[in-house]
Amino acid sequence: MNKSTKPIQKHLVDFLEWCEVEKGLSSKTQENYSNFLKKFSEFLKIKNKLDIKPHDLTSDDVWQYRLFLARQKDAHSGKELRKTTQNYYLIALRALLNYFAERDITSLPAEKIKLARDAQKERGIHFLNLEQIEKLLLTPDTSSIQGIRDRAILETLFSTGLRVAELVALNREQFNNLNNKNELELQIIGKGHKPRTIYFSTRALEWIKKYIFLRKDTDKALFINYRARTQESRRLTVRSMERLVKKYAKLVGLPFFTSPHTLRHSYATDLLEQGVDLRIIQEFLGHANVATTQIYTHVTNKKLKDIHKKFHSLG
Repeated sequence: MNKSTKPIQKHLVDFLEWCEVEKGLSSKTQENYSNFLKKFSEFLKIKNKLDIKPHDLTSDDVWQYRLFLARQKDAHSGKELRKTTQNYYLIALRALLNYFAERDITSLPAEKIKLARDAQKERGIHFLNLEQIEKLLLTPDTSSIQGIRDRAILETLFSTGLRVAELVALNREQFNNLNNKNELELQIIGKGHKPRTIYFSTRALEWIKKYIFLRKDTDKALFINYRARTQESRRLTVRSMERLVKKYAKLVGLPFFTSPHTLRHSYATDLLEQGVDLRIIQEFLGHANVATTQIYTHVTNKKLKDIHKKFHSLG
């Protein structure tokens, strides 16, 4: 490891280039990192530490920065920054420290950056049980092509654990020659331009086949809008998919929080409850870090606790 003679501030451009070239992060993510790190620069300026070098940064500096963030006010609401927002700033700083480690520049280890716990976010990890999932999947009226499309969408969401933006991006050509197939695996490019393999269940494929067979248009999108009358692509949008799931959830009385992401949570939770290793689930979901996948252990651990309380209690 080498001690850099440049202040942390002078490394920021190199860090963003590293994010682009080495990490393959999108321009939007780079822009976000740049904006979040401006807050750290503001903090250093207040503390008269703009010239601080990577190896001089201490755990106490990080603690002071966390206090600084906790006392910041949101420009619009005037309220203190939410824990989630504070964590965005901390994650950007942690990424910068990871860059220093990759470049053999002596600095504080990235693991010293502890994120703020957000109890509200933990409570917000919602999922459906298999009975609720089945009820949702059976809701669309499959006597019309729109209903068959909607059934294919719901089956695909639960079968694959796709993010809704990834589902929207699927094209019909990816499903050529499905006639004699009962299973399918596809390579997609997910969040952060990361490639991963997704797997379709036999049931999901059957509904996709039925839907494609009925299509008479030439639009390349797998799932299209039947209300559009323009000559442009009729590809369903993320918002359309969200409204679609909400509509069917409401029809069968499922919880108000039900959304495409709820199906992704349900997919991951079901795998974990079946004993699938957390790192395998990480691959299925396309999470860059297994720490992100660990939110599901919070859910299943709570379930185990409830089972223990019900069946193993003297009270």
